[in-house]
Amino acid sequence: MASFVSSAILLLFMFFPIVILMPLSTNSRWIVDEGGRRVKLACVNWLAHSELMVAEGLSKQPMDTIAKRIASMGFNCVRYTWPVYLITNDSLASLTVRQSLQRLGFVESITGIQANNPSIIDVPLIKAYQAVVSSLGANNLMVILDNHISKPGCCCNNLDDNGFFGDKYFNPDQWITGLTRMATLFNGVTNVVGMSLRNELRGPKQNVNDWYKYMQKGAEAVHSANPDVLVILSGFDFDRDLSFIKTQSVKLTFSGKLVFEAHWYGFSDGPRKWVIGNPNEVCGRVATYMLKTSGYLVDQGHPLFISEFGIDQTGANVNGNRYLSCFLGVAAELDLDWALWTLTGNYYVRAGVVGLNEYYGVLDYNWCAPRNSSFIQRISALQAPFRGQGLSEAKPHNVIFHPLTGLCITRKPFAHRLRLAGESGTSAKLGIFCTGSNSKWEMISDSKMHLSTKLRDGKSVCLDVASDNTIITSSCKCINKDNTCDPSSQWFKLVDSTRSSSSV
Repeated sequence: MASFVSSAILLLFMFFPIVILMPLSTNSRWIVDEGGRRVKLACVNWLAHSELMVAEGLSKQPMDTIAKRIASMGFNCVRYTWPVYLITNDSLASLTVRQSLQRLGFVESITGIQANNPSIIDVPLIKAYQAVVSSLGANNLMVILDNHISKPGCCCNNLDDNGFFGDKYFNPDQWITGLTRMATLFNGVTNVVGMSLRNELRGPKQNVNDWYKYMQKGAEAVHSANPDVLVILSGFDFDRDLSFIKTQSVKLTFSGKLVFEAHWYGFSDGPRKWVIGNPNEVCGRVATYMLKTSGYLVDQGHPLFISEFGIDQTGANVNGNRYLSCFLGVAAELDLDWALWTLTGNYYVRAGVVGLNEYYGVLDYNWCAPRNSSFIQRISALQAPFRGQGLSEAKPHNVIFHPLTGLCITRKPFAHRLRLAGESGTSAKLGIFCTGSNSKWEMISDSKMHLSTKLRDGKSVCLDVASDNTIITSSCKCINKDNTCDPSSQWFKLVDSTRSSSSV
């Protein structure tokens, strides 16, 4: 009897938006709305912590136009940065936008903001900050207020005196005052759903005792001033290490609001580790490190927010390109909340360079359009939740996600499992009769992202993706120690899902 088969292809899964009931809270490892339904944070970072303390890009485009572009790219929230001095240093906080730009000689930026955002040019810096939050809310975008640094400027390095409690520019009392004032200022602003207490703790003064002492104080201060917001805590080593939570839990007087955050970049793993190492081995090693230092929190019932990840969007950085497929695989498998670094097309000034082009920016230099539209497609499947509290639209099932394209394997009705048809290099088929040896697939390689099966002659082949996005089988790539090959076309993740979806 012949079995029904259909070609397996990669298609974009399209998820339809849902109404979010504010405020947000936590239920085990999930962030949920007031109705108890999971809300996945799919954010982008928008920066306002530079020396100017003005949101980047406002000299290029109206803030409403930028907010609409954020929403059009599929993001549902913004991690919006701020320095402590913005709200605690009276001499700086009293400056208008124009005065802040004038004191550093940015005449061209004044002209740009006056043309694109005239309503804020002569208001105090904090009012301009509030105006951006309001614009984001008008476009149905949630906001995470991120205390990035204390003294405004470029961030971050181990010796900038801005990294840990007690540093020259990190006075704990002043920090708590800043958190309290910001939480109070945005109390009742419904699209402000969370506050990240401090970005990238770092430097020689890092220690566990001070972390618990001040982070718990900061969390209590925020919650007391604004009990609606999520309270988001970062760890050591530039937000890479939360391993100490395993042995000592955070003790707070409130519950249902605590979220942890972590960062993960390709350069975090070493400046050239992905180039000089075998990609499968590197992915396996760094993914294991991430699971030990922060990923384990989801198994302990805590939400984990990857509040920074990103790559050079020109595609020129091999280290970053290889890292991204590994990262997206882990992020999909764990169904993590996240925030992309960064929205920024260019900076007013960074590292002494006026108008510096930000190649990690999702928008182009003029803030007009996506810098790399294929990148937006790659992350689009991760912008909606695969599973979680209140998401039982379909029976539990696996989605096969392909990180290199951001697409998922789809099938026609009645085809239930992958069944190899033909030899290496031919299309893979989906079939309902799965008794043959070539219907049994397993995850192999250190990356745990190769789906492999054996042919009748005993040779192993792996799923691969052809240029037309059809699924084929071919010899497994980079299984040995080779560091010159790229296995990413053969990397897939089996993702647990209870979401119904339609494909286009």
